[in-house]
Amino acid sequence: MAKGTAAKDVAVEEKLVALYNLQQIDSKIDKIKIVRGELPLEVRDLEDELAGLETRVANLSEEAKNMDKEIANKKITMKDAEALIKKYEGQQSKVRNNREFDSLSKEIEFQNLEIELAKKRIKEFSATIDAKKDVVNEAKKLLAMRKEDLVNKKKELDEIVEETQKEEEDLLKKSKKAESQIEERLILAYKRIRTNARNGLAVVPVQRDACGGCFNKIPPQRQLDIRMRKKIIVCEHCGRVLVDAELAGIKEEKVAPAIQDQD
Repeated sequence: MAKGTAAKDVAVEEKLVALYNLQQIDSKIDKIKIVRGELPLEVRDLEDELAGLETRVANLSEEAKNMDKEIANKKITMKDAEALIKKYEGQQSKVRNNREFDSLSKEIEFQNLEIELAKKRIKEFSATIDAKKDVVNEAKKLLAMRKEDLVNKKKELDEIVEETQKEEEDLLKKSKKAESQIEERLILAYKRIRTNARNGLAVVPVQRDACGGCFNKIPPQRQLDIRMRKKIIVCEHCGRVLVDAELAGIKEEKVAPAIQDQD
């Protein structure tokens, strides 16, 4: 009977070692994906920013062109108004009564107002065009910088993909091999926990009397059970599989016991 129990204990311990080794391999794969995963996002963000800047430059340039057209139209308005003023002034010398003279004077006054308004609008448009040109120039400078950043990020991404691809392929093979040595029921549970865990950790060591995943304290008796390795024990708080520090190859720091006051 004792012999059968010992064999069962060893089997559980082997399962725990296999699960922890699998976790170590998968964590390395996760790190590669994280490093590589951030760069594509940065590249995509830069591409989006470039597209936005290019659209902004195009829109501002178009607005400046439209204002140039408005200025040209206002100059035509001024010329037309000046021509009408000369015409009305010529007609004033030929009027037969004060009423006609006053009517022409009002027309001349109106055309002078048109000229003043056109001058005001030209001044406003010119100031706006200058401001837009300044913004366009700044946007073009930023655009050039971002294009350079994008080239560098893409180069960095290509280098990392090239460097890590072989390593990832090797680790994936090791992961598959490690999985094949663990019963399907445990693998399914392991993958379910990994999916739900934010950091992908399904198997964690007990450190400083706490779960290495959620850092909640583990009762002393439960820690003893974990160290015994007679059964697979999960954290009551996060559901991760727990292994002792020795199995994980971690040296636990000895905490000096607190000195109690004597009565």
